[in-house]
Amino acid sequence: MNLASFIARRLASGEKNSISSTIIKIAIVAVGLSVAVIIITVFMIRGFQFEISDKVFGFYGHIDILSFDSGEELSITPLKNYDEYLDKIKKLNDVKYIDEEGMTRNAIAGVKHTQKYILYPAIIKSKTEYEGIGLKGVGKDFDFERMKNYLAEGRFPAFGTDSALKEIVISKLTANRLNLNVGDKLIGNFFKKSDQRKKALKVVGIYNTGLAEFDKKLALVDINLLRDILGWGKDDIGGIEVFLDNITDMSTISEYIHVELLPADVQSITIKQKEQMIFEWLELQNVNERVILILMLIVSIINMMTALLILILEKTNMIGILKAMGMKSWSIRRIFLYHGAYIIILGLILGNVLGLGVSYLQKHFGFIKLDEASYYLSKAPIYFDFWSLMLINIAALVIIVLSLIIPSFLISKIDPVKAIRFK
Repeated sequence: MNLASFIARRLASGEKNSISSTIIKIAIVAVGLSVAVIIITVFMIRGFQFEISDKVFGFYGHIDILSFDSGEELSITPLKNYDEYLDKIKKLNDVKYIDEEGMTRNAIAGVKHTQKYILYPAIIKSKTEYEGIGLKGVGKDFDFERMKNYLAEGRFPAFGTDSALKEIVISKLTANRLNLNVGDKLIGNFFKKSDQRKKALKVVGIYNTGLAEFDKKLALVDINLLRDILGWGKDDIGGIEVFLDNITDMSTISEYIHVELLPADVQSITIKQKEQMIFEWLELQNVNERVILILMLIVSIINMMTALLILILEKTNMIGILKAMGMKSWSIRRIFLYHGAYIIILGLILGNVLGLGVSYLQKHFGFIKLDEASYYLSKAPIYFDFWSLMLINIAALVIIVLSLIIPSFLISKIDPVKAIRFK
């Protein structure tokens, strides 16, 4: 039997009315609240990163294939004869690459979906207002499932059919600015060099992602409408969006496609390269996460160290007796470290119950609201990351227990003769 563990359990079960019991309860609550705050913070930050990334990916895919002449808002040079390399992209499986340490590795390269598009600017006019906007032309391969979550009103056109040539889907932000509703008509003004063309379009759907930077500048039309405006061939496209099964190796896959599969006049870039500001903002959330984690751990450590010091001082007489009976200082210190570990485990249980409980309620009821214009979301998102949950618990237990070694050194300074007389 482990004597130190046995004595620690007896101490824990026999302190209900002792002086230190209140301090120990406060320590348990402090650890619990700190862990709960860490769990909620991590789940919310993961939620932000997941939700906003998913919205951006829904607009542009993970990898964009386009000519070097074309840009983020304008398809200038059409892609022609793309079937051969598009077939190879769709069949991508394992991609071997050499990492920074010179090791050969396999990148995860499953391609989930590809869709063709054309981007072209226009000025749309309602009865009273004008608005400059980018039109994204898509066809039958458009991923309706990915975007249907953001459809606020109406429907998507049957892209690739004749009926879709006179239909448009605009954002809620654009609809509000132009005083438009589903069923209303607008005029699209297209400019190509010195020529101007007008098209009457019917609003059949209104979407809302909460990403104002995208919502204010993008509307969806049929790809054949833009082919007609630009005078392109029936198979010409502005670019190809590639959606991956796993984005872990997105940059590596994009580089492989660019170097190995594409002709010299076509490039492959990731969405993180196109929308650097949003993804840099998401990366900054990791800094906030680390700051909160460190602060909460410091609070827990200070409370536990204080509780352990009080417990040692209260049990000075017992420490003196154990020393007089021949128990080594390290063995006595282990008693209090075990006792501290029991307190921490109780705090972790409390923290997990609180953290998971609040996260569950927020996930299903969304009682924490946000300013969508500032945070891109109307409520604080929650993403249950159970690997992070395990890491939080293990790290908190190990770090706080190790920090208790410092106050336990006080036991080595206790003189057994004086301690036995201590009441």
